[in-house]
Amino acid sequence: MAKLQVELVTAEGRVLSQEADFVVAPGLAGELGVLPQHIPLLTPLRTGEVLVRNDGKEEYLFVAGGFLEVLPDRVVILADVAERAEEIDEARAQEARKRAEDALAQDQTNAEAAALLEREVMRLRVAEIRRRRHRERPSGPPSEQ
Repeated sequence: MAKLQVELVTAEGRVLSQEADFVVAPGLAGELGVLPQHIPLLTPLRTGEVLVRNDGKEEYLFVAGGFLEVLPDRVVILADVAERAEEIDEARAQEARKRAEDALAQDQTNAEAAALLEREVMRLRVAEIRRRRHRERPSGPPSEQ
């Protein structure tokens, strides 16, 4: 079966480089699913989660801002910010979310606080998805019935 080469890069460096069967990314108009041989496109990204699935294994990443380029055999994500789900510091994200909520409570027109709140809520969501998926996986071989 055909595969995609997936590259996720930020200004700090490469976050992910691997083959994939399927990629889902947060485009401006909604979630965008990409399979091998997808029609080429270029779209801005919104804050959200990226799912990379390869041979049944799923990896979740948080992204904020940037662009997604799709070619028939390659997906390139140039993100302003990107973080693997397992690297998200949930305590720090909770504190940042609380600070943003407090700032918005004082000034509902504070666009910077609103953007920070959206970002931290999505970081926490991606971390929770990974945690939930990790709990759902069986620890050993499947039992026979």
